[in-house]
Amino acid sequence: MATDLLLLVAALILDLLVGDPSWLLHPTQVMGAGINLLERLLWRPGARPAYLISTGGILVVIIISTTWTVTRVLLWLAGNISHWLEFVLAAWLLATTIAPRGLATAGRAIARALKAGDLGAARRQVGLIVGRDTDSLTAIGVTRATVETIAENTSDGVVAPLFYFFLGGVPLAMVYRAINTLDSMLGYKNERYLFFGRMAARLDDLANYVPARITGLAICVAAFFLGQGRRAWITMLRDARKHPSPNSGYPEAAMAGALGVQLGGLNYYQGIPSHRPLMGQALRELEPGDIDRAITLMAGATAIITMAGGIYLAFRIYWH
Repeated sequence: MATDLLLLVAALILDLLVGDPSWLLHPTQVMGAGINLLERLLWRPGARPAYLISTGGILVVIIISTTWTVTRVLLWLAGNISHWLEFVLAAWLLATTIAPRGLATAGRAIARALKAGDLGAARRQVGLIVGRDTDSLTAIGVTRATVETIAENTSDGVVAPLFYFFLGGVPLAMVYRAINTLDSMLGYKNERYLFFGRMAARLDDLANYVPARITGLAICVAAFFLGQGRRAWITMLRDARKHPSPNSGYPEAAMAGALGVQLGGLNYYQGIPSHRPLMGQALRELEPGDIDRAITLMAGATAIITMAGGIYLAFRIYWH
């Protein structure tokens, strides 16, 4: 249990210092290759919904069980060689499940482009981190997309993997990352994935149910130190359920309230319009500086969750 506390600190330091270097194979790349392979083997054009749902479920079970097993085996093998090797491997694996540095780096690059008046560069940069069409976004649209993504990924990319690490160690954190990867690749409501990706989408909703609400609360607490905690809390309680996702509304509504801006509105996905309910009150217009403020709130929420998790692990050590 004491090792878990050290792992938490080591993983956060690794992410802050190194992040996810492009030259190093990332576990999600391996997961993605496995998902692609199984999809080619199992998906059939024109197949009945029952077949697609069941085979999509089989794919999910194979990826999750393989992720859990491979993680446990790798750590066991490393432990048989050296406890230090096991610790370093576990810290690196945990660091690959979180992305506060990557979120902050991407957000700052977009903010710099907007502040420099280079809307084209800002559109290209935001296109790397969002799924919506970005070619015709205004500066305000780019800012909104970035702030919404930072809010949502504070849950998916920071709080949720740490939450599952606290519950079940590095293997469970890796399983969460596998679930998130499955949803990002298969969880679309289009002709190909409506049925085949249904299990992946539902499981992702379930896995994020508690972490998303914890994230919203953590953003509210972080906003409290900036003098906007009450507004963030009221906005989250009022607007979170408006979001079509059962989870994304909590961090996004809390972020909107903390910043005093309005999120949501019209997005386009492959040219198809999609209107998202408005969250928060437009006390002022969105500006590039809101990206920096969102990053600050993300960092604050990360610190709060880390401290809360550290206290939880310390209590486990004390009562063991």
